Amino acid sequence: MLWLKRWNFIERARLERELWDAFEAKQNPDAKLKELQAWIDSADPADPRLADQRFRLEVWTTTLARIRKIEALMAGQQR
Repeated sequence: MLWLKRWNFIERARLERELWDAFEAKQNPDAKLKELQAWIDSADPADPRLADQRFRLEVWTTTLARIRKIEALMAGQQR
């Protein structure tokens, strides 16, 4: 079913929103990604949650790139 999640825009948007919400709450999105990566690296390969967490990391990584681009644009406009 993971392949279906990859093409489900609502599921992707939900995962993107998780990172945006953390960013807006002044949490460090880089730290959240590192924490998730650490969980993935230490997870048992037989853990059924592993595939979902890898997908979350994929979505969060692309979302963080967008967040950083928007930050750079906003920083340029504040001058």
